[in-house]
Amino acid sequence: MDLSKVKLIVTDMDGTLLNSEHNVSNLFFEQFEILKAKNIKFVAASGRQYHSILDKLKSIKEHITIVAENGAYVVENETELYVNAIHKKDIKILIKIAQQIPDTHIILCGKKKAYFLKDSGEFKNIVIEYYSEYELIDSFEELPEDDFFKITLCNFESSEKNIYPYLKDIDGDWQIKVSAKQWVDVALPSNHKGNALTRIQEQYGISDEETMVFGDYQNDIEMLKKAKFSFAMENAHKDVQEVANYKTLSNDNLGVETIIGKLIDRF
Repeated sequence: MDLSKVKLIVTDMDGTLLNSEHNVSNLFFEQFEILKAKNIKFVAASGRQYHSILDKLKSIKEHITIVAENGAYVVENETELYVNAIHKKDIKILIKIAQQIPDTHIILCGKKKAYFLKDSGEFKNIVIEYYSEYELIDSFEELPEDDFFKITLCNFESSEKNIYPYLKDIDGDWQIKVSAKQWVDVALPSNHKGNALTRIQEQYGISDEETMVFGDYQNDIEMLKKAKFSFAMENAHKDVQEVANYKTLSNDNLGVETIIGKLIDRF
């Protein structure tokens, strides 16, 4: 595996760069300074909202690109590069569909904030980890003034088993992604991490052969296909392991940092 041509590193956050405590390691920040000195670009690509990703990487925010909301919102050094929102009439249709799914919590993901219901109970404690900017609302009847990138649905037991089957009929018209054990994201078909990565590669003249990508869940598949050096985490979903060209250690065993370390060793 010759890593000498790598010019761009892209990593998912949860289950990938973040450990099970939702933290980034000190080692990564040390490695980042070396990557920056070698002019290797770094992109954080997540289903999280922009503000939440920024909170995790605030010490290096001026030097990275953030792909938020699974590719619907791309920001570099606080400058918007790409915004692709869903029409509000479509948001209302999607919410009505989601409201028919048993034992399912709904998050409306906007540019400014994430919105969910005041009567959500313990769900709030889960939401605030992924959405640092949020607002509790009385209902979804009147939509807040915001641009909306996706609807995220949560089932505490299994999103793949208890949410996805209810959305099969609209899969294709909409992008339906099981993004983690408890989460399903519903977005525009064009809003995925692969398209966002393509835009970044074109902007900087970087090829798939010069790109390294790390991921663990199904919303990472499109961007993994855009890199010669695509790595599935040891803890990755089986679909991701089938797509990735390589494997690395789990997120709790510094899987991303291990491979970056091998890249740095070549300098």
